[in-house]
Amino acid sequence: MTRAELTEKILDIKRRNDWSWRHICTEIGGMSDILVVGALLGQMKLVKPLARKAAALFGLSAVEERMLNEVPSRGTPMPPTDPLLYRFYELVMVNGPAWKALIEEEFGDGIMSAIDFDMTIDREANPKGDRVRISMSGKFLPYKYYGNEQGIPEVGYKEG
Repeated sequence: MTRAELTEKILDIKRRNDWSWRHICTEIGGMSDILVVGALLGQMKLVKPLARKAAALFGLSAVEERMLNEVPSRGTPMPPTDPLLYRFYELVMVNGPAWKALIEEEFGDGIMSAIDFDMTIDREANPKGDRVRISMSGKFLPYKYYGNEQGIPEVGYKEG
């Protein structure tokens, strides 16, 4: 069985049982819903205790449980063709240069981690139509200036 086939099996069981992602995440627990769903869709891994809980919930074999604990090959072809995913791509392509400039001005020469990272998705009521609120928080990781001489900063934190 491939990881993609396991994902399809999980989705089939979800449909058959008429489970919501919220129900599944409540049953498995242990980490962010985004990470649990991402793992079940093949983009993340579940730590062993959570892989065990997911396997029990979905009635998976021991081999399938181990697959949930393996580090996956992450990502999708770019640009994405799904309209919702494409809008995120569009957000980065249009707003990315401004985000980069503002982050660098505030923090220095570096990146926002997508590994040491938190994200929440919430519904925001609005009389003109409910809105999607996404909050992201990533650790700032300054570039290291290797080979630096005395008096030259070692890392790219904002200079005072």
